[in-house]
Amino acid sequence: MEIRSMNFKARAGQKLADVVLQENLKRAKSKFIDSRISALAELDDFEATREAAKNLRDRSLADLDLWLEKFEQEATRRGATVLWAKDNAEVCQRVVDIARRHGVKKVTKSKSMLSEEAGLNQALEAAGIQPVETDLGEYILQINDNEPPSHIIAPVFHKNKEEISTLFARTHGRPALTDIQMMTREAREVLRPHFLSADMGISGGNFLIAETGSVALVTNEGNGRMVTTLPPVHVVVTGIEKVVPTLEDLATLMRLLPRSATGQSISNYFSLLTGKKQTGDQDGPEHMYFVLVDSGRADMVGGEFAEMLRCIRCGACMNHCPVYQAVGGQAYGWVYPGPMGSVLTPLFAGLENAIDLPQAATLCNQCGVVCPVKIPLPDLLRRLREKQIERRLRPLSERLALKAWAWMARHPALYALGTKLGVRYLKWLAGGEDRIRILGLVPEWTLGRDFPAPEGKTFRELYVRRAVAGPPQGGAAK
Repeated sequence: MEIRSMNFKARAGQKLADVVLQENLKRAKSKFIDSRISALAELDDFEATREAAKNLRDRSLADLDLWLEKFEQEATRRGATVLWAKDNAEVCQRVVDIARRHGVKKVTKSKSMLSEEAGLNQALEAAGIQPVETDLGEYILQINDNEPPSHIIAPVFHKNKEEISTLFARTHGRPALTDIQMMTREAREVLRPHFLSADMGISGGNFLIAETGSVALVTNEGNGRMVTTLPPVHVVVTGIEKVVPTLEDLATLMRLLPRSATGQSISNYFSLLTGKKQTGDQDGPEHMYFVLVDSGRADMVGGEFAEMLRCIRCGACMNHCPVYQAVGGQAYGWVYPGPMGSVLTPLFAGLENAIDLPQAATLCNQCGVVCPVKIPLPDLLRRLREKQIERRLRPLSERLALKAWAWMARHPALYALGTKLGVRYLKWLAGGEDRIRILGLVPEWTLGRDFPAPEGKTFRELYVRRAVAGPPQGGAAK
């Protein structure tokens, strides 16, 4: 998938001006938030479960090489083949090689963010192999000129049913339908022949279990099982950080994943797939492959951004992010949107290729509060901002302003004088109103937000005045 993260600011402006998109985002805004609150209330102690999940993810990552070796040993013992890919190009080459080895002409795919990350569909098409997305959201994006997803859980979060109805009518050559159940039936009727005729199925993996050599898949549509059991070849493409030591660890994470993602106690379909089809099995692939992908993940282990590897791809951070809620996921320009994308894209694609993304956050910490594995996303975003300054990737004016502020902060008397002058200037700028309409040298700041006018005194001045005046009459000092 093409990386288009350099122009977040321009795309965000376009998305804010898109009336249809804004209406769609407004309608879907609280859908996941409200259901998450209800689902988490079912847990006896959410914070304790969260802490346990954080600790087990940290333990897994601390000995990542050992658990990956254990996984490879167990998966191989059960008849699967484990392959490794150092980057996106090698992911595509591995999968194309597997397809050619088995004479594959058509591939059905369950939703996989890593295949989006690697641009796998484009590589398959270039090799003369037809990829068919079978997750309903991903299928809609594919038939709409391979449109990029806007959400990792709900890829067509940004579209309404009327837009999808028009797309179906144009693609399927059928009368336009507006009843949702009839539209989904139409999609099933179109996809069913692909399920039955595919030579290979490709899925992602929510978790890899080292002790059994298994992959855990969490889906809300039956397509995942059709992709992984019907074709004679099944290929799992997933990141190396997804490994957990035991089934017990998996159970802990599964108490959090669906609740944080969609607000469900458990997803509609939970599959634990182990090895290829054995004698006496009713279904399953005759050949099973795992392609375990690095693509920058190994470099993060043990480093200052290692905490991001805990991510279980639930999407809770973007569901609660005021920036994401305002502009949608496609403004972020790559596979991963929202706060998680603002950290992952610079790390995977290069900080120089995602200049705007570390700035695309208010640092309000709603994302950190709701993260089920306690990733300190605002802290990671601040570190990325610091690295941008160190590498001189931010504008000169911004770097000089930060240097000036830092110098002033190291000289308290000058800082106090500066703040005195500043608050008085801002009060004057408000012209007696309670809001500043245009903020002086940075007018863009007030184009899309309110800026309350200050009282005209600094906090220190107000505090001293209150201390001198004493407590209010009739009251006691507290």
